[in-house]
Amino acid sequence: MQKIDLHNKTILVTGSAGFIGSNLVLELLNTQSPIHIVGIDNMNDYYDVNIKKWRLSEIDKCAAKHPESTYTFVKGDISDKNVIDEIFLTHKPSVVVNLAAQAGVRYSITNPDSYIQSNLIGFYNILEACRHSYDNNETGVEHLVYASSSSVYGSNKKIPYSTDDKVDNPVSLYAATKKSNELMAHSYSKLYNIPSTGLRFFTVYGPAGRPDMAYFGFTNKLLKGETIQIFNYGNCKRDFTYVDDIVEGVKRVMQGAPERKNGEDGLPLPPYAVYNIGNSNPENLLDFVTILQEELIRAQVLPSDYDFEAHKELVPMQPGDVPITFADTTPLETDYGFKPDTSLREGLRKFSEWYKNFYLNN
Repeated sequence: MQKIDLHNKTILVTGSAGFIGSNLVLELLNTQSPIHIVGIDNMNDYYDVNIKKWRLSEIDKCAAKHPESTYTFVKGDISDKNVIDEIFLTHKPSVVVNLAAQAGVRYSITNPDSYIQSNLIGFYNILEACRHSYDNNETGVEHLVYASSSSVYGSNKKIPYSTDDKVDNPVSLYAATKKSNELMAHSYSKLYNIPSTGLRFFTVYGPAGRPDMAYFGFTNKLLKGETIQIFNYGNCKRDFTYVDDIVEGVKRVMQGAPERKNGEDGLPLPPYAVYNIGNSNPENLLDFVTILQEELIRAQVLPSDYDFEAHKELVPMQPGDVPITFADTTPLETDYGFKPDTSLREGLRKFSEWYKNFYLNN
């Protein structure tokens, strides 16, 4: 593994107004300064843009506390090749973290176009820019880290999910685009010797998360007195991973790139790796809902006498969904000495407190 010191480096974070991206920028400013971060986000309205604006304001506040560092925000789309080429030409990033993507399994069933644009064309533009960063004997990009997803495991029966498993049966277009990202990165690593690492995230949650995620959507509905639907009659299990654990994993991986070396034929072996980042502790959906309701009452988002049973409906499985997600994180532990460990209660407590401040106190 090639060690990378992030201090004084220029880092490009795509999707920097997103849930994981914004938290990563904050973590890098707080722990790796002096550092130079360029963020890009198209600020689309797939979900409430006010949350994205709030995240950007948090970054601005943090950046002001670190005058030795710089944070530059570009409002743009990674599927626009000219925008990406301009960023690489101007800023010459050493490490690229591609988190920009059209997220969500269910949305991909009705709106496939945005997935092709962002997840395939956008990622292709990033790969091409990384490739040309070595032109004219420039040092170029030392490490490309990109978001994959636990969705690539599809309807795999074997658990826990291992990165050694075959993942050739995606059950949604979203999953297919994420698997495609891994294949594209592998071919670019092989052809152009670009060190790249893909990270398969498992159900990320936390404060200022995505409103399309179950815990957030449930909270919105319960507050309005609406009924929440629990799929597969509550028999789904999810490997819920708190956002700070994801960010810590990304930060560590950024600092250790797959090594460039040649094979017996004298040609480069692809400096390529894929890891799971998950909690390795799948929680039953009904247990998850119970903890969420307890924490919402504790944070005074909901009244103490709230009648949950009257607002719960058990329904069949949704198209594109899977019954269980469960990460084998042994390789991440072995290579980077890290294992996510935030408990569901602790994570949902922080979410509930944030939700109260953001929605009820403002």
